[in-house]
Amino acid sequence: MAVVIRLRREGAKNRPFYNVVVADKRSPRDGKFIEIVGSYDPVGKNQEKQLKLDRVEHWLGQGAKASDTVKSLLRKARAKAAAA
Repeated sequence: MAVVIRLRREGAKNRPFYNVVVADKRSPRDGKFIEIVGSYDPVGKNQEKQLKLDRVEHWLGQGAKASDTVKSLLRKARAKAAAA
């Protein structure tokens, strides 16, 4: 089973909100998932990102592939965690 870490769209029309999920590659974007590992609000005041870095690292260690957008969010979250 190929596992990916990707965004799952939630929210209303013109007001998107995304959950960062671990899912089977074959499942649809908003379909079944294995675990929610974070959230991302692109419309919020400061584009709020909340990621469980320990769970993301666990899944990456198990062979999961992150989408390009999730890679970008991870890079920013790791930089923020290192600065704190």
